[in-house]
Amino acid sequence: MDRNFYRFRSEWHLNAPAEDVFRALAELDDYPTWWPEVQTVHPLSEDARRLICRSLLPYDLEFTVRQSQRDRRAGILEAGLEGDLEGFSCWSITASSGGALAVFDEEVIVNKKLLRRLAPIARPAFKGNHSLMMSHGRRGLTAYLAGMRLGREPGTQSRPFTR
Repeated sequence: MDRNFYRFRSEWHLNAPAEDVFRALAELDDYPTWWPEVQTVHPLSEDARRLICRSLLPYDLEFTVRQSQRDRRAGILEAGLEGDLEGFSCWSITASSGGALAVFDEEVIVNKKLLRRLAPIARPAFKGNHSLMMSHGRRGLTAYLAGMRLGREPGTQSRPFTR
């Protein structure tokens, strides 16, 4: 197996209606307001955005996200990724007892030269870095959704916490 290939899966149990979770996750432009590691989102077209992300380790990942599926009824948000990460990511949002379950699946090949060179020794650190980022994302989305329930519109609240 390619040491630069990663498969991730995260499950977020959220105390919010599935429709609200879908709405929040579909608004990629708002991610920097609630997800600390998503530094910037630059619109490229109606269905494409350029993201710059940085977690605990001292490197940025810059990649384009191109929406390939947005199905509110099925609760599916899927996108292709190009740049420092190449592959796909997919959110599956379903109602569950007490709220919603958001499942994130991602399969990527890392193209960033530095990370490719370090992969033989740093792969566990890269995976841990991703886990930390996902933990912060879940926590940030929880706060963001609480704001939505209080009547705030998406994109109007400040970052819920800092790293």
